[in-house]
Amino acid sequence: MNDVVLKLDSIVKRFGENVVLRGVSLELHRHEVVCLIGASGSGKSTLLRCTNLLETIDGGSITLFGQSLMDERIDPDLVRRHIGMVFQSFNLFPHLSVLDNILVGPVHALKRKRGEVRVEALELLERIGLAERANDFPDRLSGGQQQRVAIVRSLAMRPSLLLLDEVTSALDPTLVGEVLDLLRDLAAQGTTMLIATHEMNFARDVAHQVAYLDRGVLVEQGTPAEMFANPQHESTRTFLERVR
Repeated sequence: MNDVVLKLDSIVKRFGENVVLRGVSLELHRHEVVCLIGASGSGKSTLLRCTNLLETIDGGSITLFGQSLMDERIDPDLVRRHIGMVFQSFNLFPHLSVLDNILVGPVHALKRKRGEVRVEALELLERIGLAERANDFPDRLSGGQQQRVAIVRSLAMRPSLLLLDEVTSALDPTLVGEVLDLLRDLAAQGTTMLIATHEMNFARDVAHQVAYLDRGVLVEQGTPAEMFANPQHESTRTFLERVR
């Protein structure tokens, strides 16, 4: 059985004269966690946005569950029902309660029954320790709590693949741990995730594969043990020495 969820083949992305991705190839398998590491501006966020069809690629191909996403007849909104994405900013609807923020996608996009989704949403909030905040508005929550709600909102859509873009970068350092703990739980439960992160200890602990990007090139990829203990490329070694 082919367990490849996502295949990125020779992805090229330009913004005007600036080439942001230079032939990036990557595979992600079912229940696998791949962490993208690299300096700011290396292309990590752009790669995630291309994967979710928020950006149009200028070369290469994207395949999800064996189906090419390059056909212009593909509806990006239908693709995004299978790919959840959580951004650096929480992007919660300020006028909706925590619970309604979670309900809005499954009810309106997936046309599921509100009562059924509400039960699942409350279970998810219970899982992250925020069930008692279900009726609060986002501005009543801390940054870490808002980010956990944003992750749960994506999970409520039952995505086959979860993309996470530097989800701790906007948080006070004291709040980072609670978000990373949730991601560790999701990884342990087999959630398929592609994560752009600056948290090296998290990548070491949770990832099955770590991919290092430098100026739009995927320089090196391997297990955390390989990447952190014995990187093969000089630029990888230099980067890891700088961030340790």
